[in-house]
Order: sequence, then C-alpha cells, then structure tokens
Amino acid sequence: MEETPKVDTNIQINPAAEAEPTFPSDFTDSLQDHKTPFFKSRSRRRRSDTWVISIFVIFHLIAFIATMIVNDCWTNSNGDCAVKALRRMSFQPLSENPFLGPSASTLVLDKMGALRKTLLLEHQTWHLFSCPWLHAGLFHLIINLTGVIFLGIYLEQEFGPLRVGVVYFLSAFFGTLVTALFVRDSPIVSSSSAQLGLLGATLSALVRNWKIYTNKLAAVLILFAVFACNFMLGLLPYIDNYSNIGGLISGFLLGIALLFTPQLRQVAQNKSGLYDSGVKSSFNLKQKLDRPVLRSVSLLLFAFLLVGFLVAALQGINISQYCQWCGYFDCIPSKRWNCNDVTTYCEIMLSDTELTLTCLGNGNFRVFPYTNISDARKKDVCTLICS
Repeated sequence: MEETPKVDTNIQINPAAEAEPTFPSDFTDSLQDHKTPFFKSRSRRRRSDTWVISIFVIFHLIAFIATMIVNDCWTNSNGDCAVKALRRMSFQPLSENPFLGPSASTLVLDKMGALRKTLLLEHQTWHLFSCPWLHAGLFHLIINLTGVIFLGIYLEQEFGPLRVGVVYFLSAFFGTLVTALFVRDSPIVSSSSAQLGLLGATLSALVRNWKIYTNKLAAVLILFAVFACNFMLGLLPYIDNYSNIGGLISGFLLGIALLFTPQLRQVAQNKSGLYDSGVKSSFNLKQKLDRPVLRSVSLLLFAFLLVGFLVAALQGINISQYCQWCGYFDCIPSKRWNCNDVTTYCEIMLSDTELTLTCLGNGNFRVFPYTNISDARKKDVCTLICS
C-alpha cells in the first residue's frame, strides 16, 4: 500500500507586503509623464468656471468709475484736466497725478475710502475694507488688473474659485492692516495688496510642487518681474509698498495652508484599470494629510499675525513714528511730491480773470487764467508748489 505524500500547508505571509500595497511600474512613470510648464493649467476646468476673479475685477472697475465721478475734474478744476473729452470722467493733470487719476485731495479720496492716519485715529475703521478696492489712477488700474487676471485665472483653474477667493480677500485685508501701521496723513490706496497675495500663493504652489513642473526658472523670473513692477509703483505717491509686502506674506502663508498639490488630483481623476480604486483612495488620503504640520503652522502663523496687526491698527499704533528710514521704503522724495507730512500754507490772490496761489514757505507760485476753482483743487495745487 502506497503512502500518501505529505503536503506542506504552511503558507508564509510577508507582513511588509500586506502593509504596503504595490502599484504597477507604469504608475511612477505616469508621474513624470504628467509634468507640465508651471503656468499651463493641468485642470480641465472651463474658463467660464473661473468666476471669482471676474467678480473682483468688476468690483475694481466699478470703484474706479465711482471715484472719477466723485472727483469731477471738469467742474472742480474748471476744465483744466487731462483727456478733456471724458468731461466729468476726465483725469487730473499729469503734474498733479502722474497715474492719470483723481485728485489726491482728502475731500475726494477720504469720501471714497482711502486710508489716512487721521481717519484711523478717528476710528473710521470702514476705510480698512474700502481701501483695497481703490486705485491711484488709470495706469495703476491697468497694471494691477493685468496681474490679477494673469495670476488669478491660473490659480482658479488649478485650485478652484473658493480657495482663491479666500486668498484674495484675506490678502487684501492683511495688506491694508500692515499699511495702517505705517500710514502717513496723506491718502493711500492699497489695491495692489490682493495682487501680491495671489503672487505669494502662486509662489507657494511652485515651491511646494517643485518636482512636478518644468520651466521653473522661467516661472520664478515672471513672478519676480511682477513683484518688481509693483514694488517700483509703491515708491511713488498714493500707492503703499507696505500693503504689497503684507499681501505677499499673507498670500504665501495661505497658499501653503490652502492650496493642495494639483498633480495628485489630476492623476487620481485620470487613473483607471485594475488598481483604480487603490490609487484614488491612496491619493485622496495623501491630499488630506499632505504636509499637515507645515500647513497647520502656516495657518496658525497667519492667524496670529492677522489678529496682532488688527489690534495694533485699532489701537492707533504707528511704527513710522519710531522708524525714520521706513518712509524711504514706501516713497522716494522728488521735486514733484513730498513724502513727509507737512502743513502747507498758500496766499490766494484774486482778480477779475486770474487766481494766483503763492506758497508762503518757498515763494513758488502758480497763476490760473480763471477764478472758478474748488477748495480741494486749491489745496492740491498748494501742496504741489510747496513740495
């Protein structure tokens, strides 16, 4: 009688293989295949879905039109305006506003919501919310909105409208709070802070996902060019550089906290086949847990700075009183304008057909061939000839 051979029924299971599921070899290769230039959106989102940036652009245009209507150069300056064909919408002369915009008088910009030290001391805190929507002039509006559209549409297509809208609004408000700590007693607008917030968020997305993009050097140069352009504008009157720096910092921190890795989302959507469910669940988990410590620290740091700057602004703290050189970071002195808070006095001489303004400080004067001129315009011209 033959013996039945014994069969070894002991099966050894590798615990490492059970704990770490393997993926097909072409999966890693697909990560390399998905590399794209940085400013080429990887998302299939339609351009019609990028609505939040469009709304912000419309708000800026409405605010600028309203400012020019209130300014009414045609009436207040007796027709001595740039682009006279626009009549009430015409701009102040370039000698008064090099940006082709409204008068710098407190009568106009205060009414529209610009920021000024006296207004904060009077606890008119609504200017902190209105200031980010104002522009110094047409040139400033075009440059700012070009950057907003370029950066904003890319971010919105890549990361969705909700998070980009949060970055935009909070960066604008954060930048205005930084401005409030350095503001002088001349009107200031801070609309560029939101654009710099988008730039900071774009920079954070590039840094966090450095390995999945090509043409990274070109992207860095583009971002630097946008920053340099805004920084140079901030050295001119009416535009504040501290809001630009505040917007950049807040945008970078919010970008780290809120913007996920776009490649993971795209691969998870496009992957199919035998390992489809495993890949999707793995990438969904990684999205949720993607660098949680870094994201949490960034969010906490932003919240801490936001609350601290808000309290300081409401308390009327002004750092420029203790920092003599801080003003040069925001404004370069020139013969055409004054970067310091100075009280100007002018003597007014009227005749039947002429009005003469003479600065009592330096003796400079200006003669107008008419007498119908508003008090706000007289103040602007007096500040100009006394500078």
